[in-house]
This record gives sequence, structure tokens and C-alpha cells, in this order.
Amino acid sequence: MKILLLYAHPVETSFAAALHATVRETLEKAGHSVDDCDLYAEGFDPRLTREERLAYHDLDRNRATVSPYVERLLSAEALVIVHPVWNFGYPAILKGFFDRVFLPGVSFRLQDGKVVPALANIRKLAIVTTYGGSRLRAFLVGDPPRKVGTRVLRAVIHPLARLRYLALYDMNRVSDATRSAFLDKVRKTMEVF
Repeated sequence: MKILLLYAHPVETSFAAALHATVRETLEKAGHSVDDCDLYAEGFDPRLTREERLAYHDLDRNRATVSPYVERLLSAEALVIVHPVWNFGYPAILKGFFDRVFLPGVSFRLQDGKVVPALANIRKLAIVTTYGGSRLRAFLVGDPPRKVGTRVLRAVIHPLARLRYLALYDMNRVSDATRSAFLDKVRKTMEVF
């Protein structure tokens, strides 16, 4: 299976980096073709420019500045996203990727004024993430990253696509054993992805 692996963390020694490496290595070992898109390493610019916003609904022009990323997304059969949750949201670089690449004509199309999903090529979605706060704290604020991943992203991919949301909460206080157990959970999930 051809998998687009989106990774968003700027520090190569972070726990997110260990998760990213585990996901990539496990998927490759399982025989998948992994397109490893490290947004920071690639210098992805998350800013939606004025010109891009003006051309947003113009299907002939809207993907001009991000066409290599659009092609990578459209050629994938699965999407795996590895990121931390910061301030109950995505890192800006990942949010910018969604703003600039998940465009009309790419992730959705408008049909009679209604949004219709367009990423039917994505038949599996997995999100691997960490939160600084507890699950209860995330729940109390509505857990926006979980909702975006399991509802918004889910809504634009193949309707029968399988979804996994793997989250380690309370990163600021968990033990090394808990982090190790989460790495094992991620590894086992990716082995059968």
C-alpha cells in the first residue's frame, strides 16, 4: 500500500520524532511504500497567501503553489499523521498544510452548493499524537484535534475507510514506561495497518 506519512514536529530528539521513526520503520518493514513528508525538514510554508485565498475556488489555479504536495496526497492510498497537540490544536505547520493542500477539487468538491468528499483514494487513516494535558482536560475543552481527525478528515476520505486515532495524553507527567508502552502500541498498530 502507498502511504503518505505526514509528520509535524521541529525537534529531532522529541518523543514525536521517536513516534515518527517507529511509524515509518514499521510500515516499511511491513512492505508498504512510505512517502515520508516531514513538514519541517521540507521547509513547508504554512501561510496561505492573499493570492492563494483569492484563487481558492478556482480549480484551474488553486493548487499551483502546492502542486507537488497535492500530487503526493492524491497518489496515496492511506494517510498517517504524526504530530503533537499544542494549545489544543495542531502545530501551525500542519494546520497550514490542511489549509493549503486540502483544497476544493482536491479533498472536496462543491456540488449544488454542498461539499462532497473527493479523497476516495485514501482508504485508511491513522493519527498518532501526544497531548501535554490529561484526557479529561482535553474532553472538557471538546478535544478539537480528535474531532478534526475523526470527523472532518474522516468526512473527506473514502466513506468506508478505516480510522485509528492513537493518543498519549498527559505527556508532561507520564513515566518512561508509559511512553515505551505507547510506542509498542503504535508499533503493533502499524504492523497490521
